[in-house]
Amino acid sequence: MKMKKMISLMVAGCVSVGLAGGLVQPARGADLMAVYRDAVAYDAQYAAARAALEAGREKLPQGRAGLLPNVGVTSSTTWNESDTNFRGPVPSRDSEFNTNGWTVSLTQPLFRWQNWVAYNQSELAVAQAEAQFNLARQDLIIRTVVAYFDVLVAQDVLATTQAQKVSIAEQLESAKRNFEVGTATITDSQEAQSRYDLAIAQEIAAQNDLNVKRNVLRTVIGKEPEGLKPVKSGVRLDTPQPADIEKWAEMAETGSHAVQVSQAQYEIAMREIERQRAGHYPTLDLVATRGRSSTTNTTVTGAGVGSGVGSDTYSNTVGLQLSIPIFAGGATSSRTREALALKEKAAADLENARRTAALNARQGYLGVHAGQAQVKAFEAALISSQLSVESNKLGYEVGVRINIDVLNAQSQVYETRQKLVKARMDTLIAMLRLKAAAGSLAEEDVAAINALLE
Repeated sequence: MKMKKMISLMVAGCVSVGLAGGLVQPARGADLMAVYRDAVAYDAQYAAARAALEAGREKLPQGRAGLLPNVGVTSSTTWNESDTNFRGPVPSRDSEFNTNGWTVSLTQPLFRWQNWVAYNQSELAVAQAEAQFNLARQDLIIRTVVAYFDVLVAQDVLATTQAQKVSIAEQLESAKRNFEVGTATITDSQEAQSRYDLAIAQEIAAQNDLNVKRNVLRTVIGKEPEGLKPVKSGVRLDTPQPADIEKWAEMAETGSHAVQVSQAQYEIAMREIERQRAGHYPTLDLVATRGRSSTTNTTVTGAGVGSGVGSDTYSNTVGLQLSIPIFAGGATSSRTREALALKEKAAADLENARRTAALNARQGYLGVHAGQAQVKAFEAALISSQLSVESNKLGYEVGVRINIDVLNAQSQVYETRQKLVKARMDTLIAMLRLKAAAGSLAEEDVAAINALLE
């Protein structure tokens, strides 16, 4: 009866803990939101995406620069020296003089169609960078939640394995005592010993898996994860709204950030064709200059008489400059054909992104519904397994069940409980993936899951 009471208490503990992440929990401190904030501050992939966003935003001023005037200043100074020897009675002459000046020039494009197209492309490039960053942010959310839950599941597996080992040890001692008094055969002891040895091996594997999962989370948040809060026991998961798989697929085809990245790339490719064709068009610029040149001259003759002449000249010009391309060796036509081919590629990439987004949405939706059904099934199976343990234990005590029956029933309880824990967490992750496919995953969803933690 003592063994029966101990088994009952352990089974009751499995039910009460629920998703607590293990029968024995470390000190609870870090919740999912705290871990996510650490990931935002530390994760290298997210930092790279943030830097890429800042770089992408610079495309707009670069594109605008092609529509604005260009102003430049040039300046020069030159020292000159010459010796002149005349034939006859004319004395020789040496000349030394300096020439210097500066010029300010302004060029304002009036008609450069390729520059206007490039400006439109820069706006699309910024939108593409924004969508790419949003995609990276969603990826960070999923990676963080998956790593967090993986640690919880690994903790639960280890704690369950350790509890199972204790239970098997008690059953082994009971089998040995029964053999000594002659109420059981040696087979019961050998079977219990075999299960105990297997439990030790499983405990070693579970501990190693927990260490691996903790290291994965550490690479995301930059520190050792301690005291992770588990999900509340018996938490109920909401059905995704709208409750229509095809509506989720439709939302994903337009709202997915991956689709938006491909859409922007397609628009850029379309405008690239126009930009390359503009190589055949004339260009018209307004050109203005303001300059000054100065010359200082010193002349020394053979008679020793010197003279110097200097001058300053100012000039202003304003005009229109028209340039008409005639022939560029076929380069413009070749680049246009290249742009056409790249546009076709971008169109195919866009269609693939839409199909992939719709597929991910359908898979996420089905994953949520399948997960909810699994949770209900495992909850019922856990209750049945608990009753089976009680029945087999009682049957063993009265002699209608053997030790292996009790061990199998106990193993079924622990296995069912682990599957229940994992099914709940997998369902939460499927919900995140569903929202990510539709482009609606945000920090608020992390907060919603965080509210389900103890």
